[in-house]
Amino acid sequence: MELIKQQCFDEERALYASENLTLQECRFDGPADGESALKESRRIIAERCFFNLRYPFWHDHGLTIRSCEMTELCRAALWYSEHVSIADTQLHGIKAVRECRDVTIRNCDIRSPEFGWSTEKIHMEHCTAQSEYFLLRAKDISFTDVAFQGKYSFQYIENAVFDNCRFDTKDAFWHAKNVTVRNGVVKGEYLAWYSDALTLYHCKIIGTQPFCYCTNLKLVDCEMIDTDLCFEKSEVEASITTAVRSIKNPRAGTIVLPSVEELILDDPEARGKIVTDQPACSGCA
Repeated sequence: MELIKQQCFDEERALYASENLTLQECRFDGPADGESALKESRRIIAERCFFNLRYPFWHDHGLTIRSCEMTELCRAALWYSEHVSIADTQLHGIKAVRECRDVTIRNCDIRSPEFGWSTEKIHMEHCTAQSEYFLLRAKDISFTDVAFQGKYSFQYIENAVFDNCRFDTKDAFWHAKNVTVRNGVVKGEYLAWYSDALTLYHCKIIGTQPFCYCTNLKLVDCEMIDTDLCFEKSEVEASITTAVRSIKNPRAGTIVLPSVEELILDDPEARGKIVTDQPACSGCA
């Protein structure tokens, strides 16, 4: 591969349609303020590079990024690219990854609103992320040891597995399909409304009004902390290891838990079964 080292590029499409190229300690920055430096390129390696200009990696194939920095001005960094590996990198520009396929991200710091939209086959591990509308409509997702903070995350996703992750987020997993969460912490309001085939194993769930209007919902040995008005109009099979503040009108299934402070059953179609060690106040205002 051709090696380019310690050079600065600021012109429009500086390395357009490059192939078999290794960039080391290069800077994409400068007064010309050019865009799309490596658009339509193949088999590119970028190591210890600094990206401060827009749209550097669009329509690329076979891309490796290691120990790089993408600033807030590096907007929409990776779009429509395939076979991408990113490691030990800061991704701080808005819309950093979108409509990409076969993406692996390891040991990265992500601060990027609207990250990952419509991306397919994305694997992430040992990362931190801050975003809004994180991974909207993404598919075929696997996460391990990811700490996320934001809101409106994982909406309309399909086919996902999350292991040992920590999510501090509201309105997460809305309309999500075929999702498994294992050994995680999910904190936030209005979790997983309208989801289908969401399963949580040994998780801690924190926050108001989780799991409403769900179908094929399953919880296995999960904790629920500060949760109220849970499971409204949902089809659910759940084993919960902690007391719950209130459960409201589960549509179908069985919920097993130590106790519930308030059980609200004022919908004639609410046929879910509640099994507790202690009696609840049924129909309390």
